[in-house]
Amino acid sequence: MKLANHVALVTGGGTGIGRAIAELFAREGARVALAGRRRQPLEEAAAAIQQGGGQAMAQPGDVSNEADVKAVVAGTVAAFGGLHIVVNNAAYWMAGTAEETGSEDWQRMMDTNLKGVFFVSKHALPELRRAAMRPGGGGGAIVNIGSVLGLVGMKRRVAYATSKGGLVAMTRAMALDHAAEKIRVNCICPSLVETPMGQSSLAYTGDAQAELARRITGIPLGRAGTPEDVARLALFLASEDSSWMTGAAIPLDGGVTAG
Repeated sequence: MKLANHVALVTGGGTGIGRAIAELFAREGARVALAGRRRQPLEEAAAAIQQGGGQAMAQPGDVSNEADVKAVVAGTVAAFGGLHIVVNNAAYWMAGTAEETGSEDWQRMMDTNLKGVFFVSKHALPELRRAAMRPGGGGGAIVNIGSVLGLVGMKRRVAYATSKGGLVAMTRAMALDHAAEKIRVNCICPSLVETPMGQSSLAYTGDAQAELARRITGIPLGRAGTPEDVARLALFLASEDSSWMTGAAIPLDGGVTAG
């Protein structure tokens, strides 16, 4: 039980990577608040965790809305008595070159993928600091879910790659700001993962199966990732197993960035 007596907040927690992380954290003893814009998948995920013997709650809210974020953090602390771990997983995706990307799509990308992480981290930090200062407190952890496209380029991904590159820079800056407070900040950078968002990144081409086959040829390990692959790395970064690790942007990509 690597997260016993810990409270975790997972944004985008109703589906895909966020749900897998929430489920694994709960199995490892954490009480988990699942945040996101859509209530139904959050409640379904929380109910599944509870049925498995874990503790979880749904916290609907839009990470790009600061008032919502304050309410989500406050609700988590009120329900579970504190906050030790934040996983910034909520994200928006779209394809396009600079010429193909509308200003509204650009803004939505930055609002969700960058401003949302900023808001959640900003309002969680006092609680993480408080938890780290308690007797026996092992410190707080922020785990950002970025993308391999924050590290390397890809055609027709200008807005998404920009947002994820900014997230890597934010991770490193925050890691330095809060290291002395025993708050660690790290970023996971996955390539193609089998999620609804991953599926949409294939389907926009008009032939998802052909695009999947093409993309997999560029992955040395020969397969897409799974939400559970990401969840296991998130658990490592949230637990004391990574107690001497902060400011890292870790490719989780089947070898894509090795070449």
